[in-house]
Amino acid sequence: MNKVLSIAGSDPSSGAGIQVDLKVFQALGAYGMAVPAALTVQNSRGVAAVEPVSSSMLSKQIEALLSDITPDAIKTGMLLTRQNVLAVAAAMRKYKVRNLVIDPVLQSSSGKALLQPAAIPSLKKDLFPLARIITPNIPEAEALTGIAIRSEQDMDLAAGILLDMGPDFVLIKGGHLEGAAVDTLYGGKTVLSFSTNRRKGDFHGTGCVLSAAITVFISQGLAVEKAVEKAKLRVDRMLKTARPMGKNKNSRYFIF
Repeated sequence: MNKVLSIAGSDPSSGAGIQVDLKVFQALGAYGMAVPAALTVQNSRGVAAVEPVSSSMLSKQIEALLSDITPDAIKTGMLLTRQNVLAVAAAMRKYKVRNLVIDPVLQSSSGKALLQPAAIPSLKKDLFPLARIITPNIPEAEALTGIAIRSEQDMDLAAGILLDMGPDFVLIKGGHLEGAAVDTLYGGKTVLSFSTNRRKGDFHGTGCVLSAAITVFISQGLAVEKAVEKAKLRVDRMLKTARPMGKNKNSRYFIF
């Protein structure tokens, strides 16, 4: 059985973060493991507060796990602090992790910062060069590159800047642009676009679910291009059955 690990934030409502990652891993037939890097106070109405796990405790968790069980792929999500970014990067280098999927979570949909500004340079300098693929959405790609993305040409320019930071592939998720939900993959022999119909409503944890699915498919030995294609189709199917779980009826959760 393929083994996969999520290093990310904790969502008590289980719609995002390590909780939903574990659900995705299980649904796709992988053995899922999780190391919390931060805690959140959140529900269907948004994120009220965040608090990091200390970098020392984070390092000890990762060390204990990787010295015993070797994941076939690892994904990172919310890391919150510069110290935690550096702790993850050090562990990835020590254990020569090849299949690293980075979801560069910067901010919640409700506007709460999930990565401190001081951590962004370290994310780009120390962690991105270790990645097989990074999966920013449009606002994240803009924040990471300084490029205002309003067109396909803007996206191409931002992707080039992100590739120069060291990851093998960059998947820019286009859900924040008008029209169909088009995600564009850069870094292979050709630029690939993956388009699905836009679903009405707000969906909790979509980025987490997509990156977790990509992680599983990469752990199975699939090429990045095929892993992204399969993950995109899988998430699109799951969007059809998502439904509200809390008092915010506009926030839909994935059902597994």
